Amino acid sequence: MRRAVILAACLVAALPALAQNRPKPAAKLPEKEAPAPPPPADTPAPYDRDLLRLSEIIGALSFLRELCGNPDAPEWPARMKALLDAEGTSPGRRDRLAGAYNRGYGGYAVTYRVCTPSAVEAATRYIAEGERLSVALAGRFGG
Repeated sequence: MRRAVILAACLVAALPALAQNRPKPAAKLPEKEAPAPPPPADTPAPYDRDLLRLSEIIGALSFLRELCGNPDAPEWPARMKALLDAEGTSPGRRDRLAGAYNRGYGGYAVTYRVCTPSAVEAATRYIAEGERLSVALAGRFGG
């Protein structure tokens, strides 16, 4: 019992010291404009996989059509720019699309130095695949 009384006396004596160390509530600042909402989350769209493949195809065609001297060669980078303007809604998404384009372009840039029959065939196949993807994307997701 004596210990309990001593303990209680120590606690009562320590209360003023504890009250001084307690953090004081922060002063309320005057109301300012609400902070800007965070940028939209970089959530993938259901068609992103197809869109990335289309970007890669456009990159490959940009290189191959220029290499073979096709008159439509300047159209391919312009198409990619239009795609980036339409679908590059966030920096991360824009980077992924541009990265796919660069992979397509770079993959053929290290392989081909001159236009060969296989380069022409690859471009022909990419045009067909790109057309199929474009039609499928527009049919399923509008646009």
